[in-house]
Amino acid sequence: MSAPAECWVGIDTGGTFTDVVLVDRSTGRYHFRKVPSNPKDPAEAILRGLDEILADAGAPGARVGFVGLGTTLATNAVLEGKTGRIAMLTTAGFTDILELARQRRPHLYNLDIGKPRPPVAPEHRIAVTERLDETGAEVTPLDEAALDAALAVSDGFDAFAICFLHAYRDPAHERRALEILRRRHPSALVCLSSDVSPEFREYERFATTTVNAALLPVMDRYLEQFSDGVAERGVPAPPYVIQSNGGLVSPTTLRRLPINTFFSGPAGGVVGALNVAQACGIDDFITIDIGGTSTDVCLVRGGKPASATQRDMGGLPVRTASLDLHTIGAGGGSLAWVDAGGLPKVGPESAGASPGPACYGRGGRRPTVTDASVVLGRLNPVALLNGRMPIDAAAASEVIAREIGTPLGLDVLQAASGILQISTVGITGAVRVISVERGEDPRDCALFAFGGGGPLHAAEVAEAMEMRQVLVPPHPGLMSAIGLLAADLRADFGLTCLTEATPAGWDAVAKALSALDTRAQAWAADERLDPALLICDRVLELRYRGQSSELRIALFGTDDMLGSVTAAFHAEHQRRFGYAMPDRPVEIVTARLTARADRPAPPPEAPPALTQAEPTWRPVWFATTGFVDTPIYQRDALSRIDRLLGPAIIEQMDTTTVVPPGWIVTIDAMANLLLTREDA
Repeated sequence: MSAPAECWVGIDTGGTFTDVVLVDRSTGRYHFRKVPSNPKDPAEAILRGLDEILADAGAPGARVGFVGLGTTLATNAVLEGKTGRIAMLTTAGFTDILELARQRRPHLYNLDIGKPRPPVAPEHRIAVTERLDETGAEVTPLDEAALDAALAVSDGFDAFAICFLHAYRDPAHERRALEILRRRHPSALVCLSSDVSPEFREYERFATTTVNAALLPVMDRYLEQFSDGVAERGVPAPPYVIQSNGGLVSPTTLRRLPINTFFSGPAGGVVGALNVAQACGIDDFITIDIGGTSTDVCLVRGGKPASATQRDMGGLPVRTASLDLHTIGAGGGSLAWVDAGGLPKVGPESAGASPGPACYGRGGRRPTVTDASVVLGRLNPVALLNGRMPIDAAAASEVIAREIGTPLGLDVLQAASGILQISTVGITGAVRVISVERGEDPRDCALFAFGGGGPLHAAEVAEAMEMRQVLVPPHPGLMSAIGLLAADLRADFGLTCLTEATPAGWDAVAKALSALDTRAQAWAADERLDPALLICDRVLELRYRGQSSELRIALFGTDDMLGSVTAAFHAEHQRRFGYAMPDRPVEIVTARLTARADRPAPPPEAPPALTQAEPTWRPVWFATTGFVDTPIYQRDALSRIDRLLGPAIIEQMDTTTVVPPGWIVTIDAMANLLLTREDA
């Protein structure tokens, strides 16, 4: 009799490292592993990491009951322009939609911003004679003969996107065009706008569909290698991938909709943070995930992260359900520089993994935030990663003095402190965007810090935002992989109904909700889920007539759903914008449904048996005091303590936690560090 499949594995792959976590649910024991990523063959690093973690745990593949993956491949492919060569079939007269866009400049006074490059070249767009009106009624029949003739000379493409005007109302023309295309190109990868994004606003729908088509050839082979590789290792259960919405889905589904993975890795970190914060009894918090290149922040209220239905990717609007993460180019590898006007700047350009910061000794010749942290004693000036990565503090001082200090007339310590202060201001600004700028007061929220750089900057960011508590989990640098173990299966669906919020208009809403239920049931069947176990949440997006944006209102099963939704819309408009117009007609624009299948929670990690060790000491710079002789603690040798007063530095393999003066540290029963301001 074979051993039960009690092991769960989470794998988060980034550009530099692939993080792997395994938990044995029968014992509660966790295993952690970091392996170098392989940009030339991303699936290879994932499977290598799986092999190594199974060897570490002494577990055969047959004992693995779950494998979850977080990936950045789709994001990197779009940002680097390394997508497939695609053709677009679209309604005659609308082939230039992707260039015309919305005629809006992202920054009004910046004249040098280039327009985003559409994923399909103008010469690869096929004008199709057909037309529906805004109600879905046929105006011009599909010219099948002309389409077939055009497809006869359309070869050499990796994928096709079919985007017809008003196809969200009736997909019949798109589906017939697909049948004709299949006769000419039976094995082609194809996606329809009525499947990818059945919502109005043709620019956003066309952009989303063409981006999805461009990713089909990139992700298809990658996900196939991943799935086959997991099966070859004897894992009996099919693997899953985490989506931008924080939910898991099978690779089979994602091979049709790869756009759903754009924020896959950061979403895993937020899911992991939700799991830890819930165990700590914290419902309102802001996550701050700082890596080598970027910082991701997300607001969580009442235990629910903020969400979005459209995100910008490579300058194009992509409709995909996602956690509302805000990203800036600020991380440990962000380069410090002096602009033409003599002002010091930090980022968004990064030193990357190679050559990396100067202090890594790999040939870096430009100063970074990490170099400044080494010079100021905040990072270990001898070695990182528990001694496995030697640090060249002299090289860090030399590049900061040459590139920043000399041009500005500052000594090396002044230049380094300036770099850190500028970086803190930028990261604080990201927190402000997802809180204050959206009408949310962050002062009653905790700051949940993870990623390799999160705990390094979190307390000073919290200080600037007047937040009183910072939470640092036991393994901040592995949070995204850990979060995969706690994610549920999830899918999001939307459909435009665009009708008056009246009893007569409610028929269109009911029809849209019924169609969404049908799509959710089909998804459950594809995922081999029991439809009876689905948990479905429904929302409607409403606006006053004449407005161009909508507010989301949850739909509950009351006797008067129309009346309750309309009243809730007026109240939310009052809360968000300070006024309501109850006498003005209201429109119901889009119906949305989220289908979820819960998974059991992973067991908590058993806290290590810690013993108190005497700290070492070194001078460390803090913004409020300058240099202070500071105790340096090793986290794995720090016992349960009632309080530890700042200033202090707490080092561990995957991060360093900075505790400024005026902050107190306690360790809870789950080995989380809780930093609290003394005046709290």
